[in-house]
Amino acid sequence: MAEGLRERKKRQTRQHISDVATGLFMERGFDAVTIAEIAEAAEVSVNTVYNYFPAKEDLFVDREEEVVDRPSRLVRERPAGRSAARALMDQLRQDIRERHPYVGLTEGYEQFRQVIVKSPTLMARLFAIQGRTVHQLGATLREEAAADPRDPTPEFIAHQLIGLQNAVLRSIIRGLAEGGGVDSVAEDALRDIDVMESLLGDTVLNYAVKNTP
Repeated sequence: MAEGLRERKKRQTRQHISDVATGLFMERGFDAVTIAEIAEAAEVSVNTVYNYFPAKEDLFVDREEEVVDRPSRLVRERPAGRSAARALMDQLRQDIRERHPYVGLTEGYEQFRQVIVKSPTLMARLFAIQGRTVHQLGATLREEAAADPRDPTPEFIAHQLIGLQNAVLRSIIRGLAEGGGVDSVAEDALRDIDVMESLLGDTVLNYAVKNTP
């Protein structure tokens, strides 16, 4: 369905508030900025901010649902004959080659990361997001593999695959922090994925292979 005028205006208002808030957070830090200051800068009321973002941290992680669902979506949309693990690793490699924001290989990411690590509230939210991501991926793997409800395998594999992605991201962050160039850090990250893939067993690598229609 085409987006109506009312829905478009609401989406644009939400995005405007989020953009203004992110700019203030990047400039001054998350904890130093108040909702009242965000409302004033965005030229809306405080109530309007809360209508779109019930919690202050929602302003910083306004794409949380997209982030949480992304691994599950990639698994659901994998081609026939592809396992869940290989689908996620393929995308991770592609993200690195394309310098995607998801893997921190974009200008300004380090400043973005520093805002998070300097705020206990955002760190707690990040931890919660990672937990939700693992839980959702585990549920998707269970459904895709038609696993028994009592089988712990899907959730254990979800932990391994999200852990692999997090390890690669930490490697990228460390490489950039040590002064490495984006291209060389990206090449190192691709090699890291190869090593990690070699350490995974057949059960993980070949779990939930999508059947050919």
